[in-house]
Amino acid sequence: MKKMVLVLAAFLVTGTALFAGGASAKGSTAGPGVVRWSFWGGESRIKNTQLAIDKFTEETGIIVAAEPAPGTAEHFAKFKTQFVGGSAADIVQLGGDFSNLQVDDVGTVLLPLDDLVKRGIIDTSKVDASAIAGGTANGRLYALPLAANMPAIVYNRSLLERAGVPLPKVSMSWDEFHTWLTAVKAKLPAGVYAFADNSANSDQSYFFGYWARDNGTTQWDGTKSLLKAADVQKYFDMWAAWRAEGLIPPAATAADYDELNEASSSLIAGKAAACVLWSNMLVNYQRATQDTLEFIEFPNAQASKALWGQMSQMMGINKNSKNPEAAAQFINYRVNTPDVWKIMGADPGTPVNSDCRAVIPSDPVTDRITAYLNVAGAHASVRDPNIPGDSQWGQGLYLIAQNVAYGKITSAQAGQQVVELIARLTTQN
Repeated sequence: MKKMVLVLAAFLVTGTALFAGGASAKGSTAGPGVVRWSFWGGESRIKNTQLAIDKFTEETGIIVAAEPAPGTAEHFAKFKTQFVGGSAADIVQLGGDFSNLQVDDVGTVLLPLDDLVKRGIIDTSKVDASAIAGGTANGRLYALPLAANMPAIVYNRSLLERAGVPLPKVSMSWDEFHTWLTAVKAKLPAGVYAFADNSANSDQSYFFGYWARDNGTTQWDGTKSLLKAADVQKYFDMWAAWRAEGLIPPAATAADYDELNEASSSLIAGKAAACVLWSNMLVNYQRATQDTLEFIEFPNAQASKALWGQMSQMMGINKNSKNPEAAAQFINYRVNTPDVWKIMGADPGTPVNSDCRAVIPSDPVTDRITAYLNVAGAHASVRDPNIPGDSQWGQGLYLIAQNVAYGKITSAQAGQQVVELIARLTTQN
């Protein structure tokens, strides 16, 4: 794990997987010993998270009321509505940064944590500087991430070996990747595809974000987008060609899988040999199949250094919470308690606390994540800010991608719609 820590230190610069909601009156009305927290994840993460909550309650007497949520967009829509009405959750789970809150100043929504750190309720002494930077805005600490991870492509090694397909190289160019997909398709049985349709998942757009970086046309640099409609057309043309060649499933088949976790994955369902995911998700994907899963990088990462490190599960406190100290205790417990990580393992990602990293057990899955990060970490650069209204961006891109897949619009029309969507979101926020 020491090698992985060094790699993470090199590329992690700022802070996706669990998100909070919940209900209370003007913060929390349940009493000083109760905090509300809603989140999402696959079945395994929900189970492990509850185990961690139970242990926290056993040790502190503080009850955490957990409510699994269906997804990012639903969570933030619910949170914003409840915040305006004075009934938002005590603990607010964020994405990789603060953009989903869609406010000019995060201090209008979140409680600064600096005083809680000074009072020793939250301990940051063993937390990576990159994690603290990821949770800092306007010079104040508003959130702490639990972990960090990277984008990756996972493939079913066992399926390929059974089919007699050559295994891929970890690092490939776009042309090499296409050649490999073609070789996979030639050996797979009917109804099984070489690659999932990850042109845009239902509320995640990170493969497109990578493609834009790799193409030299960053989708959003914090002030502007470098994308032109003709650039985006190339992206959809690529997926349309893969669809026509039978490398990815047709639209009607792809629509059955939103590709957000192992429960909705075409790879786990045996319909695809590879798909995109975050590196930490390998834990739950591997638990869901008897086959061996392994990682490769996004195409051309070695040349472009367009990968990035991503903070995972940033946790903040509703500024109107009536139980801020109890909420802070829970955040501190999740970030800094090694026993929690013995329960969770590497599921949320690589811990940002050095003591917690040390207790993650070495096993084949963790070793595969480590090996991937050791390679991909050297092919990463500073991540770009999320587009304002990140959830709306993910949903909008997904609808555009689906319309292309079903033949309702052309790739050229999709390119124009993407540029207009970015302009609309970045102008109104």
